[in-house]
Amino acid sequence: MNQDTKEAVLKMAKENDVKFIRLQFTDILGIVKNVAITVEQLEKALNGEIMFDGSSIEGFVRIEESDMYLRPDPSTFVVFPWRPRDGAVARMICDVYDHHGQPFSGCPRNTLIRALDDAAKLGFSMNVGPEAEFFLFHKDEKGLPTTLTHDEGGYFDLAPVDLGENARRDMVLTLEQLGFEIEASHHEVAEGQHEIDFKYADALTAADRVITFKFVVRTIAQQHGLHATFMPKPVFGIAGSGMHCNISLFKDGENAFYDSATPDQLSQTAKYFIGGLIKHARAIAAVTNPLVNSYKRLVPGYEAPVYVAWAQRNRSPLIRIPARRGIGTRIEMRNPDPACNPYLAFAVMLRAGLDGITNKIIPPDSTERNIYDMTKEEREQFGIDSLPGSLGEAIEELKKDSIIKEALGEHVFAKYIEAKEAEWNTYRMQVHEWELKNYLTKY
Repeated sequence: MNQDTKEAVLKMAKENDVKFIRLQFTDILGIVKNVAITVEQLEKALNGEIMFDGSSIEGFVRIEESDMYLRPDPSTFVVFPWRPRDGAVARMICDVYDHHGQPFSGCPRNTLIRALDDAAKLGFSMNVGPEAEFFLFHKDEKGLPTTLTHDEGGYFDLAPVDLGENARRDMVLTLEQLGFEIEASHHEVAEGQHEIDFKYADALTAADRVITFKFVVRTIAQQHGLHATFMPKPVFGIAGSGMHCNISLFKDGENAFYDSATPDQLSQTAKYFIGGLIKHARAIAAVTNPLVNSYKRLVPGYEAPVYVAWAQRNRSPLIRIPARRGIGTRIEMRNPDPACNPYLAFAVMLRAGLDGITNKIIPPDSTERNIYDMTKEEREQFGIDSLPGSLGEAIEELKKDSIIKEALGEHVFAKYIEAKEAEWNTYRMQVHEWELKNYLTKY
């Protein structure tokens, strides 16, 4: 980090009367961690001299090799607008380095940076526009979250039906204060479900913003006496929450997915990228849909993508190509959910697409029919596969896919599989309320 950059951050901290700085990073599951320092330690932090115990973080290192360093990205310096201005609190997002001063292979942000470096070697940069949905629920008399919705709103409803409008407005205002450009904010399909869309950015910035977005939404919801959750399927019988990802590649300043000379104005690069996503979709799901609960969203009947296919307008396949062309040409990957670690999710989607480009993987023909209305035989006839039906199935697909394994890197891959297998085994050994209700008196 050059001296001018350090001086700029130190100046911003002084001008905003910052007293505390949170140095944030994520574990492999995407959970935000932070080390809090006082402003007197800020210059030391900017020099990459702040240490922490990596053995205490999910998926990091063993106790005998626990000394890790945090190197903050100065571009992520922001002051929290909801905290007092007298002795303000700021944050920076950090990359994790090992005790040898090398980028730590278990840091999810470093994983995405490696994938972006691979893309750069081919001349590409990646932009992502994520659309993260969430629910707002009541709390009980003890302040604990419930699954009781706070409204009776539906898609694009307004007040007074949408009782979350005030909370959502304050979320938007706060995000704008943090530098977000908000493109849309509305009620979603299910009761208590909301979406706030912010402008696309380069993949690393977009992943940082997903982490910040979730943190802000939870914080502002709490101030309104509500609980915000990004759990994919918190309520049976209604739509779950997704995080559609709008992806584009640029090369030499031009959108690499656009070609005005083709009938659909999609370039061969775009087609190959789609081919790579489709080839690796079942393995990618273990990262983009990381929870046992994720697969209760990925079922027919709730507009969630289940079938591995692509289309120009049709919203039933996994991949959709929005209508805009030119600089706005993009691929919408519809299965990711907001519980995923965005650094890992963006990394595996990029690597899958690059595999398609490098090996010229031609996708199947686009599917413009509603796949939900097709019979199993019709889907087989058109070669339309399905995403995994459970986390256990997705884990097995991930184990078999060398490209996605390489995208994660050996360390993250091993630790991620270990964590997800533990989650799946714990779940499948539980006796659930549904089983007791259906079996206890019958057998």
